[in-house]
This record gives sequence, structure tokens and C-alpha cells, in this order.
Amino acid sequence: RTRFRKVQTQRPYQRLPLPWRQAERQLVATLAHPCLLEPRALDFNPPENRLSLIPPALLRDLGYSDETTLIVDVGCNSGELSIAFYKHLVPEEQPDRRKVHLLGFDLDETLVQRAEEINPLPSRITFIPLDITKDTNQLQDYLSLHGCSHFHLCLCLAVTMWVHLNHGDLGLLQLLSRLSSMSQHLLLEAQPWKCYRSAARRLRKLGRSDFDHFKTLKIRGDVADHAREHLERHCGMELIQSFGSTAWDRKLLLFRKT
Repeated sequence: RTRFRKVQTQRPYQRLPLPWRQAERQLVATLAHPCLLEPRALDFNPPENRLSLIPPALLRDLGYSDETTLIVDVGCNSGELSIAFYKHLVPEEQPDRRKVHLLGFDLDETLVQRAEEINPLPSRITFIPLDITKDTNQLQDYLSLHGCSHFHLCLCLAVTMWVHLNHGDLGLLQLLSRLSSMSQHLLLEAQPWKCYRSAARRLRKLGRSDFDHFKTLKIRGDVADHAREHLERHCGMELIQSFGSTAWDRKLLLFRKT
């Protein structure tokens, strides 16, 4: 088994191509539903942006090669990244591919329906509508179905800001605690504070009021570092690898249950 070192690597920030920036601005401007998490609906990071940083042998490096392995994708949106991530980690030629299963969930039932429609591997990839801030019974049912007590790898990519803005500091910390309690490894991509300011600014430009919790948030600045501190101090997890930063200057951090 590969032993990961606690390292912090950085990639130079790359400015997004103009069409992506325009599309991102247009979609942020559609924020009209403060109760939604909107995890990746506004995220124009193509799958390759993240997958290029993740080693294809990650599951094997983590020791998951001869057993049933469960992956959960929090805020899966319409499923493109979930499917790409599965194919990246579990290539077709892998003989034990059938042992790896992925569950993606999203608050938006319409997006989940789209994910189901494009799903090329329904026997191994499952999508369900779920609000993790309210209920985890379906997650426990999925674990029981596969005879497991926890997910082996949890993907939480570009989700934290929307939970934070709509549910406050407590909501963010509760999310991290909940994910860590049901996962052996957690791959976290937290939006930096500048994304919060951009989302709030664009909302105000539409003549709408701020997010309910934006002005009262005490967790600010380096949100990824705040998340790391909470996971390590209160959730029994440790940071074992930083895979660098995406083109949107977001760190990809891998944690392990101690």
C-alpha cells in the first residue's frame, strides 16, 4: 500500500477561458432559490480539471483492491463528474470492476433524473435525490445493501460554499462531521472565500437580498484550512495528501479516518 505524505503542493492559478467565465456569471445570476444547496449547478469546471490531478490508481493506493468499494459523490448535479470519476478510477479493463460502486446524490430531482438518463453503468453507478442536511437514511440503506458500514471514499467537490451560505457556520461544520462519520476517506474541494464574495455580489446586482447567513458567517478567509482544522480536531480525520489546485484555484485535499 502506498504511504501518503502530508504535503502541500500548489499549481499556478490559471484564468478560465472567456466562455466559461461568461457562462458561470450567467448561471450565478439565476440564483433564486436560497434553500437549495446548488452544489455544482454553477460549476463550469470540466471533469478533466480535477481528474488530471487525481492518480488513476488512487483506490489501489488507498488499499481498496480486493474488496467491495463504495464511493459517494455529494451534490452530484447531473452526473457527468460522477461518471467521469468512476471511469477514471475504475477502467474498463480492471478485472474486479464490478466490486466498485458509486452513489451520487443531489437535492435537485431534475438533475438526478438527467444523471440517470446519461448513466452508462446503472449496475455500478446509482443516483438518488437527497438533502444531506436533513436526512441520511437512504445512505445507510445503501451501505446495508452492499454489506458495508461506511463509504470507502467520499467526494465533496464544490459543495461546501452553498451549504455554508444557506445553512451558516453550523451547517458547514455539521456537513463535514456527517461526511467524516460515514467515510474512511474524504476528498474535499472547498470554494475559497473570493467565491463567496462573487456569489453575494452577483446576487445583489440582481436586486435580491444577500444569502441568509452571508453577513454573519464567522468562518471566513481560508475556508479549506478551517475545514481541515475541524476534520482533524473534531472528526478523527487527518490530511494525508494535497493534490494541488484546480484551474479555479481550489485545493483538492484527501483526508483519512484515523
